[in-house]
Amino acid sequence: MCGYVHAGDEAPDACPKCGAPKDKFVGLSDEEAEKIIKSERTNDIHMEIVGLAERIIALAQEGIEIDLDPPCVALFKAAIKEAKVIKQRSKAEMEGHMKKGKW
Repeated sequence: MCGYVHAGDEAPDACPKCGAPKDKFVGLSDEEAEKIIKSERTNDIHMEIVGLAERIIALAQEGIEIDLDPPCVALFKAAIKEAKVIKQRSKAEMEGHMKKGKW
């Protein structure tokens, strides 16, 4: 009812998210279950990429603050721009997955 997916052979007595009773759960086909497993892993990868992009942004910001010389600062500024694009691209992909029920 709410989109919560339970892993296991038997549904819980009540949904941990919305409280719906056990009889409201529906079983998934093998194909649907496989799609969820693959989607979960792909989303985890995207979240890791987002985290790495955030780390690049933080490191590049530190490099800018050190301010060794203009070419070095320019490279750090470019790294920040590129990391933001990578971050947003992965976030947009995850949003697309959610809209398609690939959680």
